[in-house]
Amino acid sequence: MKTVWLTSIIPSEEGVKNLIAQLKPYGLDVRGHFWEDEISKMAWAKPREELIKPDVLLWLILTSGENLKTPSVRYGLSLLALTIQAKRGISFPMLILLTEGAAPAAETLPTPLRGSDFLSLTDPAMAAKLVVKVNTPVKEIVSEYRLDTYGNPHIGQWIEVGPWTGSWPGAMFGVSGAEITFHAVGPKGSLPTLSSLRYPLKGLKLNLAGKEYTAWAAQNEMNADTSYFVKLEGFPESILFGPYATEEEADVFVVQLK
Repeated sequence: MKTVWLTSIIPSEEGVKNLIAQLKPYGLDVRGHFWEDEISKMAWAKPREELIKPDVLLWLILTSGENLKTPSVRYGLSLLALTIQAKRGISFPMLILLTEGAAPAAETLPTPLRGSDFLSLTDPAMAAKLVVKVNTPVKEIVSEYRLDTYGNPHIGQWIEVGPWTGSWPGAMFGVSGAEITFHAVGPKGSLPTLSSLRYPLKGLKLNLAGKEYTAWAAQNEMNADTSYFVKLEGFPESILFGPYATEEEADVFVVQLK
């Protein structure tokens, strides 16, 4: 049996049972949960530990086209997708199964969801196509950066960034539509308990493609084992980050979250 994790945005137990019954004869073991649209409580993070298990071969999202337009749903799915991609690779297979509506254009989706495939629940060959997807070898894509997320009501909402290889002469992180309330530097993979910042900066104003970002930065050298961590208040539409730069122009990465 091949394991698939199902996230059902649709709150229909009967619908999910029917889907599982359709997939079982094809050798697919479906585990999963019902989505909780409560980003203020960071409910998006609840299935994190299950989804990053190595035996899970595909993330299957059951939703309608309309639900996929909801900003809070898009935001929660984006943060969960980022942490899966951080642990399983950015090419980890994601498939959005639509109960109704047409598949949106990739450029209209949040950045972490743009690599998703789409299928219609009413497609007679849906189950067979899912089996093909699960059994297709994943081509590894090497990213220029590391990007991970953490969140629960006790620690708040955090994002971790750093270089995949090589080094950065510090790091900068900006948000549009939210606030940064804390920053730290430490070993990758977990929130630091102690941190010493070199020349920290707060409240930098940046403008990119007509959108204003507020950024924080630190000049600690970052490498493949060291990360920059920022704590967020609110739910940014997009984030930008990259190596710290003293020039007016800098190379940055931009990720849309809604």
